[in-house]
Amino acid sequence: MQGSKALNLMFDVSFSAGHNNSRVWALASEKLTSLEIGYIPSVMVAELFSPNFGFHQSLNCIQPSILPNIHKLCLSVDYITDAMVGKISKGLNSLTHLDLRDAPMSEPGVTSDLTNSGLQQINQHGKLKHLSLVRTQEFLSTYFRRVNDLGLLLMADKCKTMESIFLGGFCRVTDTGFKTILHSCSKLYKLRVSHGTQLTDLVFHDISATSLSLTHVSLRRCTLLTNHAVTSLASNKDLKVLDLRDCRNLGDEALQAISTLPKLKALLLDGSDISDVGLSYLRPGVISSLISLSVRGCKKLTDKCISALFDGSSNLELQELDLSNLPNLSDNAVLLLAKSRVPILELRMRQCPLIGDTSVMALASMVVDEERWHGNSLRLLDLFNCGGITPLSFRWLKKPYFPRLRWLGVTGSVNRDMVDALARSRPFLRVSRRGEELGVEEWDNSDDFYMHDYDEMDEFERWLLDGEDENADEEMVNAEAME
Repeated sequence: MQGSKALNLMFDVSFSAGHNNSRVWALASEKLTSLEIGYIPSVMVAELFSPNFGFHQSLNCIQPSILPNIHKLCLSVDYITDAMVGKISKGLNSLTHLDLRDAPMSEPGVTSDLTNSGLQQINQHGKLKHLSLVRTQEFLSTYFRRVNDLGLLLMADKCKTMESIFLGGFCRVTDTGFKTILHSCSKLYKLRVSHGTQLTDLVFHDISATSLSLTHVSLRRCTLLTNHAVTSLASNKDLKVLDLRDCRNLGDEALQAISTLPKLKALLLDGSDISDVGLSYLRPGVISSLISLSVRGCKKLTDKCISALFDGSSNLELQELDLSNLPNLSDNAVLLLAKSRVPILELRMRQCPLIGDTSVMALASMVVDEERWHGNSLRLLDLFNCGGITPLSFRWLKKPYFPRLRWLGVTGSVNRDMVDALARSRPFLRVSRRGEELGVEEWDNSDDFYMHDYDEMDEFERWLLDGEDENADEEMVNAEAME
């Protein structure tokens, strides 16, 4: 390793034999600064960061942490516990980034859970800048039952220099606890709260009186929030990312407040009560800066939402658009989108019953500029369970159309032979047939605004250089002939 380059490591230790743990970790370089583990039992984590771990021969000598220079630690565990948090906080002197998430398969007991006491142990060395504590509901509908407002009060006292906080599954915490974070952490610019079932508008009522300058705010599934909360948040004019997914009580009044945010790059409004008229509020200013927009499941939206957003707009930077689960969205909306020449990279329209072959043909023929044609800009297209897709669409998904496409979502039962033939004819294209979300990373650090990193050389360029796969294209022809 040369200079001051950081050494990072990411892997899964779920297969590791317990009696060999110390021997494995003893091989880790002291230069290791970032460690991400896809799954590791909490007991193993507590052992790993205990004094003398791996040094049993030196019983009279307390050894430093086995990973002394770790700055960033991201772990997915079975249970986040007080013991684990305490060992990590005490053992890692240089820790600046701590990301812990768990997915309990059974309700945690007192000794295998996080409590107010565990939160008090966080940031013992005072260097922590980013903290993420998330309890997911992958296997069981549960939350941090032993953490309340007192826990956040104790944590906030030691986290005054924190810049980024993500709390997921703290359903016993009320406005009092969340407000303590906002008023104690004066350097905070990224705030994420997920499943904040007791978080209300009052948390943000006097946010303009604080010294905070928030740039990233995510309040997913905070179902008690209303338009008033968004109006208060909009006092932060530096906001770049606003995630309000599954906040069902938000409507057009919230969009009026959002329209005053000149630097907004990502806006996620899934499941809200907005209308076509509300979206039109974004057009004068915000739409020109947006890179990512999601209105998935906003049932009031119709084809008019496209003209409300894009009519008369120019020099748009929008790259990601999610129009999934809109029962009133039809091919006419996609035709309007194609005419607007917006250089979209990712377009999601899954679960739209009125979207069909016409949409695919319009996108395949979409001209962005004189040098970008045949749907050239699209990297991701999700058409899973769209009601009007027939085998005709697959003729427009062949070369040379959509030359940059890397991800495609379709319903496998439309015609399995044609789907398989398409996948073989385009080896750089990942075709999803089962409805899984496309382009989602295994470790989703979605507190940061993330754009997908695509290959520099697209499939169209490779095709020009290497020639077409004639056998694969012949398979497509044969599959069509069987129709």
